[in-house]
Amino acid sequence: MPAKATQELPAELLALLEQKKMPKYSPIVVRLFKEEAELEVWKQDTAGRFQFLKTYPICRWSGDLGPKLYEGDRQAPEGFYTVTPELMNPNSNFHLSINLGYPNKFDRANKRDGSFLMIHGDCWSSGCYAMTDEQISEIYSLARDSFLGGRPSFQVQAYPFRLTPANLARHRNNPNLSFWKMLKIGNDHFETTQLEPRVDVCNRRYVFDAQPPPNSPSPLVFNPAEKCPPFVVNPQIARRALEKRRADELEYARLLEDNVPAAPIYSGLDGGMNKAFLAQFPGRVMLAKVMPYASYLPQLPPIPWIDNDGSLTSKWFGTSFSKPVVCDAARASFPSGRC
Repeated sequence: MPAKATQELPAELLALLEQKKMPKYSPIVVRLFKEEAELEVWKQDTAGRFQFLKTYPICRWSGDLGPKLYEGDRQAPEGFYTVTPELMNPNSNFHLSINLGYPNKFDRANKRDGSFLMIHGDCWSSGCYAMTDEQISEIYSLARDSFLGGRPSFQVQAYPFRLTPANLARHRNNPNLSFWKMLKIGNDHFETTQLEPRVDVCNRRYVFDAQPPPNSPSPLVFNPAEKCPPFVVNPQIARRALEKRRADELEYARLLEDNVPAAPIYSGLDGGMNKAFLAQFPGRVMLAKVMPYASYLPQLPPIPWIDNDGSLTSKWFGTSFSKPVVCDAARASFPSGRC
């Protein structure tokens, strides 16, 4: 790990770790929610489960709801990302930065490109999640301590919004809905088990907590762009996720029956900012500078779900619900570049 930016966590956060029985050097999971403009840090406790630690209001994110597709589209990424120590930049021009590792295997399999997508300080963004310097110092220190505990990486889960039935019902007309349903599978695995979901990619789709079928003669091998091998989902995880999914589907159906108002597909703004910062940074969220793109998203095929214990009712994924900062510019250099 780099030697710079080794400030200690504030005393009140250290006290919270002790209260929640979270060892200082235990692993973390970071969760990002665009629409709410919030970043959550979850940390592993002494029982091995991830517990909620703290919410940080996001000072600025750019683009619109939906995944990043190409270099220069100003979109902050959505998906599951893995951060390793070399992606931590203590020499950033924006105080400190954490490279999300975009594009990941899923992005590359779907021919999406871009680079240097960060969580960083300074509250400016063009494709990044920007925090205040004080916030990123704390988040960076939590990440650093998780590496010092021996974990080789930590997971970042980036979502358009909290994937509740109410939010999905509001955004039911959005062309990204099938993509968000896929992300919800991993979200549900995490929320129902408080364990970091194992993430693989095959057939250009995310798969979560996959394991070989019983009596399989060989280990699973996933090729992101090719057909998925036979696999089962860990039954203990699948059962819990299924209970949540069934309850969410019932609530979603009720909301549609009540004809809850649908959100517009495009906000018309370039990103967003948590309301906590609106008075402090007026005018930083402006009209969108790029044309809407979501109508050009490719239609992805479903993935067969091989179920060996009868715990799941569905055989398919995706059927749950019928001065600007240039952070993704190819000219940027890392680790000593602009982000």
